[in-house]
Amino acid sequence: MLSAKSLFQEIVDNDESFALFCSIAAGGESQGGWENARIAALVPDTERGLAPKITRHGADEDKHGRIFNALMKKRGLRPVPVPPETDYTMLLERRGIGLAHDRLRRDEPLTVQDVLVYLAHSRVTEQRASEQMDLLRKHFADHPDLGRAVRMISADEDNHLAYCHEELLRLARAGHGRAIQRALRECALAEIRVHRDVSLAVMARMGRILGWSRPKAALLAAGIHAVYAYERLGGWRRMVSLRMPERRNALGGPPSPEPEFA
Repeated sequence: MLSAKSLFQEIVDNDESFALFCSIAAGGESQGGWENARIAALVPDTERGLAPKITRHGADEDKHGRIFNALMKKRGLRPVPVPPETDYTMLLERRGIGLAHDRLRRDEPLTVQDVLVYLAHSRVTEQRASEQMDLLRKHFADHPDLGRAVRMISADEDNHLAYCHEELLRLARAGHGRAIQRALRECALAEIRVHRDVSLAVMARMGRILGWSRPKAALLAAGIHAVYAYERLGGWRRMVSLRMPERRNALGGPPSPEPEFA
């Protein structure tokens, strides 16, 4: 029976597919770490209170990149090149979503509008990350090799999503509600297309590595297109709603004292 658990188990059990999966994940997380560090350094004076939280967000992303690299090292594997068509963060930037890297490389303070764009981009992409890690935690929380890493990353992603909700609501109360909703909608509609394209590209690569039959590959591709159709028809709205999270100030304190996975 084809299921999310059996599919991921197949990827985990093969060294080549596992190395590709971890390399893609590590690359995206490390890129997010760099972006957040630059944003924290460039936050405008009126939003300096956000800087420690953005720094914490970036430190978590860097940690996740190290975790995925450690998972490979534990199996005697090395990172592999990330195919461009599977580079989620790069493809989002090409669509004009989030803050452009050339903007972040300049030592010019950001504007409040830039902060809104950053938070809207984070709210949408952290929704995706939180859902994906929740799925992995459901099936692999007790896995002897992956369980601890999955639980740790999943908890961090939930914190990131809570932080985005809280900060966007704060800015909405300050009079930026319409700008926030516009930014959220634009980002969500672009993200679901990029997610579809990246999912198809990743599954195509995995299929070649694992020798999937044409019917199996076609079934998986159909499933990805079905998810996109659902999201395009209205599923994207879950990515733009805002509600006060149960956990307040999720990134306001020091990092968890739990030893980092290695």
